[in-house]
Formats: sequence, structure tokens, C-alpha cells
Amino acid sequence: MLKPSDEKYLRAIYQISQSENTGKSTISELAYYLELKPPTVLERLKILEQEKYITYTKTDGIHLTRSGQKQALNVVRKHRIWETFLHKVCKFSWSEVHELAEQLQTVNSEKLIDRIFMLSGEPKFDPHGDPIPDKSGTLPASERRPLLNSIEGCRCTVLGVNEDSAEFLNYLSELKIGLNEKLVVEKIFAFDGTLKVRFKNAETALLSSKVAEKIMVSCTKPGCLCGK
Repeated sequence: MLKPSDEKYLRAIYQISQSENTGKSTISELAYYLELKPPTVLERLKILEQEKYITYTKTDGIHLTRSGQKQALNVVRKHRIWETFLHKVCKFSWSEVHELAEQLQTVNSEKLIDRIFMLSGEPKFDPHGDPIPDKSGTLPASERRPLLNSIEGCRCTVLGVNEDSAEFLNYLSELKIGLNEKLVVEKIFAFDGTLKVRFKNAETALLSSKVAEKIMVSCTKPGCLCGK
């Protein structure tokens, strides 16, 4: 059975490899994600490599093996189910659930995970819009793209975010932008890529390109020409 610390490493490697779309991560990225020093991370990676959960070289980075991928997806599933349960049933805000789920994901009871999954309505996506793997590790399909890849006039729906820090989620909450929010891109400023968006019929907000890159949406108008 994996140690809680190993589960945390495998999930972090998976998250980084997915967010960067490279299928791998680096020691510096992993150290930053886990808020640890690179030498500490390297020591743990040596153990995970001995247990055949990862492969690592300086030139090629960190890759999950098939066994590591399976374990990582299992941890991801537990984490995202806990997040959904905490949000939907316990009524925690989406900025609070990540840290709580980080602690609860170490509980290794499939019976308990199945029960809270059922109580949460058997969701396919967590409160941040991230897909929840099924027991076989298969992810539900999702047509998500960054809001940044929009054209003026685009009408879209917020499906999630790719940044789960409390600061970012609280920022969106202050703007009153949440999951399933309908947005209209009114203007894109050529100078720095800032987007002016309208939502809730009348309210508007200016979103920097940095923020727009982290908000994941899908177009609601058929045939929209937004970039994928």
C-alpha cells in the first residue's frame, strides 16, 4: 500500500504533466508544486523509481510508469470525489475544498469513497471543473479550452479552472464568476490581451490574459471560431 506522502507525489506528477501537456514533470516543477526543496524531492523520487512507479533522468524528466499512472489516477479520483462531497454536501466554498481533500485523500477505504461518491450525485467533474476518473482510470470527455483562446463576440460557459489556489478562486468569487457561468467576450485589448467580459446579463469585468488563461470554458454558439 502506498504511503500518503507517495500518493501526494504521484498525484502532483500527474497534475503537472497534464497541466503542461507534456506527459512529464521536472524536479523544479515538482518541488514548487509540493513546496519542498529539490534535494528532498529527488530523494523521494529515487524511492518511487525503485518501486517502479516512475522513471527519471535529468534530460527527460519524470514520467509515470503504467503502474504509477494507475496509482496516480486512483489518488486523483479520491481527491476529486472528496472535493465534490465537501462542496456539494458539506457546503464548503470551492476555495476551501482543496486543502481539506488533501488531508482526506489518504483514507484508503473504497467503501467510503463509493458512499460519498453516491451521496455527491455520482459526479463526473469536481467543483473546479476537473474530470473525475472512474474506477478503471477513464476520464469523462470534456470540451474545455482557456478563455484566453476566444474571439470578440464569443459566448461561452465556464467549465472549470486550471488553478486551484485559494487566492485565485477567491478572486473569481469576488467577481461573482463561478462554474457554469455564461460569459460574453465583448472586447479583447490588443495591447496586453486583456478581455472585457459580460456576465449575469449586465455585469462586466476586465480579465487579464493571465487570469483568462486559467479559466476553462466551452463555446455555446455552434460553429464558433474560437481557437482550440
